[in-house]
Amino acid sequence: MTAVAASHWDLVFWEHRGRVSVAVVGPETRAGHAPVPEESTFFGISFSLGTSMPHLPANRLVDGIAEIPDATRRSFWLKGSAWDLPSYDNAEAFVARMVREEVLALDRVVAAVVRGATPDVSERTLQRRFVAATGLTRGAIRQIDRARQAAILIREGTPVHDVIHLLGYFDQPHLARSLTRYVGRTATQLLDRDAQKPPLSLLYKS
Repeated sequence: MTAVAASHWDLVFWEHRGRVSVAVVGPETRAGHAPVPEESTFFGISFSLGTSMPHLPANRLVDGIAEIPDATRRSFWLKGSAWDLPSYDNAEAFVARMVREEVLALDRVVAAVVRGATPDVSERTLQRRFVAATGLTRGAIRQIDRARQAAILIREGTPVHDVIHLLGYFDQPHLARSLTRYVGRTATQLLDRDAQKPPLSLLYKS
């Protein structure tokens, strides 16, 4: 699978040949390849920008993965406590427990900026808080998210020149460089649904 760059982090669970694994997958600053073994199943929870686990500093997770040991088909250990493996049906309750037990922390300033607010703090302070909470600068986050949105629009059939205008790219070469770095595909490749290429992580729900 082609793993598209992502500005957020995920808590991922997967099973392969009876073995269960759990890991925190950090933000990814460029497209890459992710192995997907046959007969494996995956489930992931993506966390919004500004949310972090203080015992796993965000800057150490960028382009990396932190495996959580001793997982079984029923439970795993997280920050000194046993946790039942979540599912699609109880993911929200699982995250709510993470909040209650203070496994998760939220930088409300970062979260507010992501929603479009303009907080009363200096740009320097804001940049520092973004890096602390996400591991990434605001500029890196904007570039990654813009490239992901461009890929979605192109796959939906939006003309390339419209994508350039809508998302603020300078010109077609600028868009092409962004797609190659962050998505791992050119606009032509995104449009060619019959091409024999690995599937995009962008098309999977988690």
